[in-house]
Amino acid sequence: MVMTITEATRFWEKTLHKLEEKINEKKSFDQFIANSYLHEITFDEVIVVAETNVAKIVMSTKYLDVIKEVVNDLLDTPHNVRIVIKDELVSKQPENSATLVSKETKSSYFEGAVLNSSLTFDNFVIGEFNQAAQQACLFVAQNSSNLFNPLFIYSHSGLGKTHLLHAIGNEIKATRIPDAKILYISANDFVEEYVKFVKAEKNSESIKDFFNDIDVLLLDDVQFMADKVKSQEMFFTVYESLIKKGKRIIVTSDRQPNDLKGIEDRIITRLNQGLTVKIDEPDRETCVKILKRKIKEHGLPDDLIDDQVIYFFAEKFSKDVRELEGSLNRLIFYCINLKQAKHISMDIAIEAVGSLKGGNAANQLSEQKIINIVCDYYNVTPMQITGKIRTGQIALARHVAMYLIRNNLDIPLKKIGDTFGGKDHTTVMSAITKVDKELKTNEQLKIAIAELTKQIKH
Repeated sequence: MVMTITEATRFWEKTLHKLEEKINEKKSFDQFIANSYLHEITFDEVIVVAETNVAKIVMSTKYLDVIKEVVNDLLDTPHNVRIVIKDELVSKQPENSATLVSKETKSSYFEGAVLNSSLTFDNFVIGEFNQAAQQACLFVAQNSSNLFNPLFIYSHSGLGKTHLLHAIGNEIKATRIPDAKILYISANDFVEEYVKFVKAEKNSESIKDFFNDIDVLLLDDVQFMADKVKSQEMFFTVYESLIKKGKRIIVTSDRQPNDLKGIEDRIITRLNQGLTVKIDEPDRETCVKILKRKIKEHGLPDDLIDDQVIYFFAEKFSKDVRELEGSLNRLIFYCINLKQAKHISMDIAIEAVGSLKGGNAANQLSEQKIINIVCDYYNVTPMQITGKIRTGQIALARHVAMYLIRNNLDIPLKKIGDTFGGKDHTTVMSAITKVDKELKTNEQLKIAIAELTKQIKH
């Protein structure tokens, strides 16, 4: 069955409307179903794209029967319904796919290139580390001015550059130019298409002519074009053409333009002409916001996970937002599906981290084991070093125990403080810093730490 884009959109709107009426759980509908879309209808199958993997699981298990019922009722013919996520779709989409823009814009180049409609400014979490980049991107998306052209964004991997590129494209279409021709590609995509063009595998038009119709070019990871001399020559030609026509270019990289190796000087000069902004590593508070937003997006209760756990993960995975989100997904999967826990406490979270790394939580280190080893070494009791006594030997043992726990266990400062009689996390940090500093000059302490570490790992 072939539908036009308009027909497919209307069909799925009707489907969602009927599903909302049939499903009494509004929160579940909004979280798992409302943002799905129709990908394709064949003679016997309807393929639906869920917003997230969790949404796919919920739609495929809990709501599949009612979805099939509504779909078949509207189509008036029996169809199987398959729920997928976008990553499972093949790059080359069938001509009757509901995600195609139109036959007029269909081209032999970059056939799998699409904007991810779920990546917007509304769900981009802002902190001090990325505020400048977010504001620059929002300005570019909301203004027709050619200021800051090109916009160059750089950061380590996993900190939100790709999200911002898609957000720019989605914002332009939603608020300014609905029919704008926006192309999101990676540098690798550009190189691959150029190679196919040179080999005459793409002969409908030149790759240069293809870019004549592009209004906004979103190029991800330009560093991957390094040492691709001919591809760079074509990119330079495309770049110059777009800029002369007043078209918008946004580029991302893992380093600033002047640090790009293997990229022609003339390209680096052009990339430096606009505005360059950096995304730093996120602070802990922003990571907490990201985690809480993701919990909400998954449709999970706000109180499912202890705040202590959230702060632990925010601290442990703060260098990479992508890893941060992935760690949360693994935690939820372990605790709900394997552990079948109704509430995720700190103890369960630490067990989950150990199990997900392939370890056996029961055989892993604990704070108490380290405390016992330190107490034996310094001839003090666990009650003494976890108490309030501040005499020299006991205080030293306490500081060493805190230092070793911090360096051998993936637990937050607050939890270490709780182990030592409810001490504040700043007190714990002060003790760890003091030991770190002493290790630079105190040979006796170096020997003690080395011996204790050997016993801990034995």
